[in-house]
Amino acid sequence: MSNPLPGVLQTAAPDLTGFDTDAPITSAGVAQQFKAGGYSFCIRYLSLTTSQGSGDLSNKEAGYILNGGLALSAVQHPTSLTLTEALGTTHGANAASNAASVGLPPGMILWCDLEEVKGNIPQNTQSATIAYCHAWYAAVAAAGYIPGIYVGYGTGLTGTQIYDLPFAHYWKSCSNVPTPDSRSYQMKQTCYLSPEPPLIVNGYSIDKNITSNDNDGGAVIWLAPAVA
Repeated sequence: MSNPLPGVLQTAAPDLTGFDTDAPITSAGVAQQFKAGGYSFCIRYLSLTTSQGSGDLSNKEAGYILNGGLALSAVQHPTSLTLTEALGTTHGANAASNAASVGLPPGMILWCDLEEVKGNIPQNTQSATIAYCHAWYAAVAAAGYIPGIYVGYGTGLTGTQIYDLPFAHYWKSCSNVPTPDSRSYQMKQTCYLSPEPPLIVNGYSIDKNITSNDNDGGAVIWLAPAVA
């Protein structure tokens, strides 16, 4: 792996506040401002395609986040395409290869953003969504990363179906979504909902997130600063 990052793998403690944002963190100073404001981690984006885009997480930005005192997690962009098993394999492989290009080490969680599944009403589309998730999981796990899933609005799946997926790490959106049966969530988003204004902190539009241990004792695994 090229361009190793100044971080160490860490299991997240419960009740930490962090944020996800579409906008790149442009300096360690910006990360330090968030740290001083009570934020402990930042979640940034991986591309669905074979390379990172200009607004996606880069090695330089990851260094800024870690050197600024924040832990780092990564989520892939959601897709607007109809889900299939083959697409899950492609997206999972791209998530892993893009994470490696950023310098993110195997052993940390990469998140699959599952939301607003196209055509999510028919029963056969539930099967396609499940097949997509299994394939995404397998591709990410094969590269040595830990697959996690963000459960957003409109997945078309029940709590039991979500629980029956192979994932052991679940992140809840701020929407009203099913709970993965007895396991529950390791991170919960507490964002503002329309028509309320977005939450702006340090000039960034963000969603807040809070960590927790799930009912099986599981927790988020991320890249933490080498020196806290």
